[in-house]
Formats: sequence, structure tokens, C-alpha cells
Amino acid sequence: MNVSSAVVRARGLVRTHGRGPGRVRAVDEVDLEVPQGQTLAVMGPSGCGKSTLLHLLGGLERPTGGEVWMDGRRIDTLSERALARMRRRSVGFVFQAFHLVEELTAAENVELPALLAGRSRRQARRRASLLLERVGLADRARHLPSRLSGGQRQRVAVARALVNDPLVVFADEPTGNLDTAATLDVLRIFEDLRAAGQTLVIVTHDERVAATADRLISMRDGMFVDDTRLAGTGTGTGTGTGTGTGTGWLGGLGGLIGLEG
Repeated sequence: MNVSSAVVRARGLVRTHGRGPGRVRAVDEVDLEVPQGQTLAVMGPSGCGKSTLLHLLGGLERPTGGEVWMDGRRIDTLSERALARMRRRSVGFVFQAFHLVEELTAAENVELPALLAGRSRRQARRRASLLLERVGLADRARHLPSRLSGGQRQRVAVARALVNDPLVVFADEPTGNLDTAATLDVLRIFEDLRAAGQTLVIVTHDERVAATADRLISMRDGMFVDDTRLAGTGTGTGTGTGTGTGTGWLGGLGGLIGLEG
């Protein structure tokens, strides 16, 4: 891959926890490149390091070793202030537990990152209104999170992640707390984002989520064990350490769900 096309890039990425005999390598010498517009799904058993990887790539944690680059700029060596500024302007996050501010309405939750990034209140309000309409929640804009269902709260979280037009959206188990109907609502939004060219990196246990991706990486014990282009999806390619062929259950992922309607 042409390195200049990579929105996110990691080289020799390592993250360890603990010391001595109990030391754990949560992420173990990982190399990764994610090109513009690719939807990448990362799957693996609990404790394999996939959420830690997401936090490292998004600047929420610092690596023990290796490098993390975003849009051609190395970020793991930035100061805390510069790293926070980068996250506000270049990255959107969606979490399993939503992490909405309970005292703020849906619209105010979406506006908040825009205000922190320096947009005027009018600009933030207009952007939040457009995004809530996009995720089908224009009529819930003034509701507090406590008056929203789990699926609605997650859609607010997606809108919040998009408010600053991020280079990349990182989603950590975005459907983990949702029922089937709410999961399909979120998947439709991700499919729309993928079609619009938004770069997405999604950590998931859910094969329905993985089926919407261009590429699937499987992790185990902090390492990549398979890196597969999913048939019938987008144009992203990318390279990694795996040698998967896309056969077996991987080849059938695309037929697991239908997002039409």
C-alpha cells in the first residue's frame, strides 16, 4: 500500500500491562495500515487486545512500544494537550456503553464536541440538528438520555462522533448492548457512512457488524492471526500480518444480514 494513502498506520505496536511474571502483552508487535474510506472490522475473543488496539489507534492510550500515525502525523509522541486537540478534531468515538452526558439533551450531547473544538453555538446547533436528522432522531433532539432507548442512545453517540467531520470513526462494540432491531438501525447507519467514504474501524463480537466491512482482521493473544478482504464489499485493500483466504465462515459473512429497507 502507498503509505501516504493510510489514514491510520501502526508500526511494531506494543501495549503491556503489569510487571514481572504477570506482565501481559495486550497488543503484541502489530503492524496496520487503514486507507481512506475503508471500513475495517476487528474480531476476536474477549481479552485478545482488540479494544486496547482501538484505544491506541485513537490516542486514548499510549503504546509501550512502536508508533501510531494519523493522516501522516505521528501521534504517540504528542503532548497530552496536542493529543486531546487531535482527538477533538480528527477522531470520533462510539462506545458500547454510549457515554452520553445524562444531564444534557440528545442535541446538546451532539453539540458538545463541536463547542469544545471551537465552533460557535449556532454552528454546533446546526450541525447537531443535521446529524440527528441523519440518524433518524430529529424528533428526540430535546430528550434526555434517560428518555431514550438503548438503540436511540447509540444513534445519538454516532451523531456525536460525526459532529466534527472526523478523519476516522472508532467504534468499540457499538451493538454490544442493543437488541436485534436497534442493532439493525445502527448497521444501516454504518453502511451509509461506508458508502459516503467515511473511514471506520470497528471492534466487534457481532458477525452482523463484521459483514458490513470491507476488511476483517482477527486477533488472538494481542496479535493478528488473519487479515481478509471481504468479498463483495468496498475497495479498500490494506495489508497486515495474516494470511487468511476469506474461505469458510469468513466468505459467508456477507450473506448473514440484509440491510435494505
